[in-house]
Amino acid sequence: MLTWDDYNEDVPPTAPTGARMMAATDLGPSAPPPIERAQALPAIDTPLGTPAEPNGIAPSARPPTPALAAQGAAQGAAQGAAQTAELAPRVQPAVVARALEQEFPTSEPAPHPAPEVLPIAPDTPSGGERVTVDQKRMINCRADLNQLVPFKYDWAWQKYLDGCANHWMPQEVNMTADVALWKSEDGLTADERVVVKRSLGFFSTADSLVANNLVLAIYRLITNPECRQYLLRQAFEEAIHTHAYQYCIESLGMDEGEIFNMYHEVPVVAAKASWALKYTREISDPTFTTGTDDGDRAILKNLIAYYCVLEGIFFYCGFTQILSMGRRNKMTGTSEQFQYILRDESMHVNFGIDVINQIKLENPQLWDDSMQALATQMILEGTELETQYAQDTMPRGLLGMNANMMAEYLQFIANRRLAQIGLPEHFPNVKNPFPWMSEIMDLKKEKNFFETRVTEYQTGGALSWD
Repeated sequence: MLTWDDYNEDVPPTAPTGARMMAATDLGPSAPPPIERAQALPAIDTPLGTPAEPNGIAPSARPPTPALAAQGAAQGAAQGAAQTAELAPRVQPAVVARALEQEFPTSEPAPHPAPEVLPIAPDTPSGGERVTVDQKRMINCRADLNQLVPFKYDWAWQKYLDGCANHWMPQEVNMTADVALWKSEDGLTADERVVVKRSLGFFSTADSLVANNLVLAIYRLITNPECRQYLLRQAFEEAIHTHAYQYCIESLGMDEGEIFNMYHEVPVVAAKASWALKYTREISDPTFTTGTDDGDRAILKNLIAYYCVLEGIFFYCGFTQILSMGRRNKMTGTSEQFQYILRDESMHVNFGIDVINQIKLENPQLWDDSMQALATQMILEGTELETQYAQDTMPRGLLGMNANMMAEYLQFIANRRLAQIGLPEHFPNVKNPFPWMSEIMDLKKEKNFFETRVTEYQTGGALSWD
């Protein structure tokens, strides 16, 4: 049914409702009183104390006689005609016609169109056929993606459960000591301040790059529901990490413009970000699809770039620097958050490597000599870029480390990434100069719960008090 808003065509539809109603009803000082609907029948409720006739109907509630009804109808028609004539200049005939048509339709309304039914792919189970484990694939699966079980990749579901158990939020970490140290003139050296700023500058946007890659590309192209379940958890964790960096930046009173624009303005930070972005552009195109040799290779390259390099190498110099500060009782709140983030990222890397190896297993034609050479080159490029970042942030030794030690550590990490996807190690005889990093990534408790919190930071339902 049309309202006064529909009659008043001079008032734009975007105007506030109240304004439109006032414009529709305010007809000026000479306007007649509002039309009141005549009550065709008196109230049917019998007032208390009104005598009722034997049939139970009060005299005042009985319907009028035919003569009275005809007289009332004639009077109502005459009054309505007079008021309509007075309003005629202000009411558009076309609007009235639409109102009458809507109120008293002369034709049957058009039936609602039937919902569009998407065609079922040839290999998709139809009707009563159930999805089986053998029909599931990591990419190019034609089975129903809405059916979570039966699981084909139990490891993916377990990682999802582990990620949920490891939930944490930045506000749970006390930053009081960090704020006092940061504001103290002699609290940190100039080189240590550079390390903190560069780490927050890179990570504050790097996790956003990872999240965008997941949401805009990877989730759509991975065709396994249990893996998608973990991808949703990972995307949420990336949001938590970005929140954590913003929480540190705000707590320390840093210049947000300076920190968040480092991936544009600081060359060693920008180089890492732009390296990763070039592997996102192709597969984030909405028209991109897998199912061809080129498409399948493109998503495999993207997974190697983000899981083996961006999260698997680019994060390690900054993590090591900040965690080393925490070991020296400096920036303990920031260090604690980086510790939780490192553990999340370690799980991300392990998940991504499992996905890469599963794609290789299901599509062996993709893992030819050219793809293996490209994967090796990508990991080596990432190692070189992270080494340059280490040299820029540590021109002098600090925190018990220097750029040469960090370069060896990054070579050790690169060898590990190569081996994890079935490629030969590239750097012979390198060792881990920071064995304490492995201890931090171990999910054993290292703190008293009442002192700060259990560093395995599992939620109550999964926390073990043994």
